Amino acid sequence: MDDRLILACDVENVVQGLALADRLGDTVSFWKIGLGMLTGGGLALANELKHERGKRVFLDMKLFDIGATVEKAVRGFAQYDLDFLTVHGDPQVVRAAVEGRGGSGMKILAVTVLTSLDRADLDANLIRPGDLAEITLDRAARAFAAGADGVIASPQEAAAIRAIAPAGRLIVTPGVRPAGAATGDQKRIATPRAALQAGADHIVVGRPIWAADDPAAAARALLAEIA
Repeated sequence: MDDRLILACDVENVVQGLALADRLGDTVSFWKIGLGMLTGGGLALANELKHERGKRVFLDMKLFDIGATVEKAVRGFAQYDLDFLTVHGDPQVVRAAVEGRGGSGMKILAVTVLTSLDRADLDANLIRPGDLAEITLDRAARAFAAGADGVIASPQEAAAIRAIAPAGRLIVTPGVRPAGAATGDQKRIATPRAALQAGADHIVVGRPIWAADDPAAAARALLAEIA
């Protein structure tokens, strides 16, 4: 199975998640469970997928808080023996997450700039002036220096980040859409093949798979595109 593809399981609850897992079977080996599903049994689904169905699991919590709180939260998540966990890419947050991870194998991925944002959004949020790609690259570099195992960034910044990433660090790209698919709430997007060619290790795809009439067929088509 090609674990470069990560399925964003953005359904409502654990029941729908398990039904999707049944439909997909062995087609998809790596699953992402986000904050929106946490109160719908997201951790139970993560545990089922990881320990009962042999999947890799990416818990996308995008943690952001004072260091002690982040460290405590990450220590709690680490007990589930998951593969990836996201935090915001501010250096103090990354350092706290790495400390909380301890000796577990869970990789800490730092969010650079969300793929749903553009320069106008950064202005509204009072983020410093400047080119969005340059800000993303700077945040990635600082996250790596703070100990992040990888970063979350749009496919449009993947090549520049790959050029400065230390050996072995990961680039995971959401905002990936097959040609012709609706963009949804994403603004900085690319096709799966383009994202991987730009240097991404993993691509995250959600709606084009789980909202399809035949999710397994949609996943197989996407996997064929990147093979």
